[in-house]
Amino acid sequence: MKTDIGSGHYQGRRQSLIEDARKEKETPASAPAGALKNQDSLDFEDDQERRTTANIFFTFRNDAKAGFSRTVKILETFAALIQHIESRPAGRSKSTDDLDFFVKCEIHNSDISALLNALKRVTNEVSIVKEEKVPWFPKKIRDLDKCHHLISKYEPDLDHDHPGYTDLEYRKRRNVITELAVNYKEGDPLTRVEYTAQETATWREVYRKLSSLYRTHACRQYLDSFQQLEKYCGYSEDSIPQLQDVSQFLKERTGFQLRPAAGLLSARDFLASLAFRVFQSTQYIRHHSSPMHSPEPDCCHELLGHVPMLADKEFAQFSQEIGLASLGASDTDIEKLATLYWFTIEFGLCKQNGSIKAYGAGLLSSYGELMYALSNNPEHKPFDPEVTAVQPYQDQTFQPIYFVSENFDDAKEQLRQYTLKIKRPFSVRYDPFTCSIEVLDSPQKVKNALSQMKEELKNLCFALERAFM
Repeated sequence: MKTDIGSGHYQGRRQSLIEDARKEKETPASAPAGALKNQDSLDFEDDQERRTTANIFFTFRNDAKAGFSRTVKILETFAALIQHIESRPAGRSKSTDDLDFFVKCEIHNSDISALLNALKRVTNEVSIVKEEKVPWFPKKIRDLDKCHHLISKYEPDLDHDHPGYTDLEYRKRRNVITELAVNYKEGDPLTRVEYTAQETATWREVYRKLSSLYRTHACRQYLDSFQQLEKYCGYSEDSIPQLQDVSQFLKERTGFQLRPAAGLLSARDFLASLAFRVFQSTQYIRHHSSPMHSPEPDCCHELLGHVPMLADKEFAQFSQEIGLASLGASDTDIEKLATLYWFTIEFGLCKQNGSIKAYGAGLLSSYGELMYALSNNPEHKPFDPEVTAVQPYQDQTFQPIYFVSENFDDAKEQLRQYTLKIKRPFSVRYDPFTCSIEVLDSPQKVKNALSQMKEELKNLCFALERAFM
């Protein structure tokens, strides 16, 4: 569970990645779940009077409630200014009563040793680490198991305005499906969900309504992929497609694959997944009382909005470019990239045959906004990453402004030029053979990467010569 100190209750039809990114300025971007262990050095500045930001990790076994209460009192004693608190089930425990905690706070350097000793008396395990200059990011695809920081917004158990808040059966059902995602590890088979008749009826209503608009409102790439999904993945109004079938379909066409998500992920975690051509997808469906509206991503949004476009090679590359640009980026740059994601992959428009068509998932999974976006009511601006990255967004009603790309190649090239300006002490490269991220932070690594590319170019030149023989 993620708790943002001082944050209010959010109203609105959809929580955006942009707001998540802003909240992440108070979250442990540099300290993933895997950092809860093996971090016990106190490498802080020598100036003992200076206040510093400390990331504190501790574990409670059994009575977590009482232990946490004592911990808060200790932090108050040392005048620690708490910025963020996060808890989750203990990583090396089978008991649901055991919890790992993360606390981010400001404290005087001179108090750190005493604080650590005090916390050791009331916790089972405790460590304090400084914040890294470059935020942690996954380098191997299995590291995505650590990228599951959830944004606790618009959940039926928590949000009084959620359509399913008073429906205990719906909440119970949601928890069952959510648990599948929480327990998922890289390499596990994607669990098939046996959807109920009521869930299928909700899907049917959404499917019928939206598919009636696609021919006139969706871009050509979407229509081509949607037709293939109906043919090979069981896309129809009578059944909800399974993630396993869809993931296999995507992997064969663009190298993308699906991974089950328990809910809204933090912007940093979600974007990092795209770098590996992994899309985090929910499996639960919206409440039946509100089939044409969902305050959060659900399988209708993922399967009807995102998946068809991820089956297009150009769009898949465009999505991965955003993910790669996010790795190790600052909080400010993550916010800008999340804004770019919002106005392209979620709400993007493009020109085709003299007309404007939709390619954004937020549009293609929303009947009302899809019609509105292609009407004369909103303002249409040409896509320019510099302008788009700082454009205020709207998540409580339809967008007043949409950005229109000339085509995906043009948008991808513009994005690439924009990301070159992101300040990082390194570049990154995705290795599709090992499904890992290579950090190019030395001349030798760059030379090795160039050597591999030269070999690939030789093969292409040889193939070109044979084609004209």
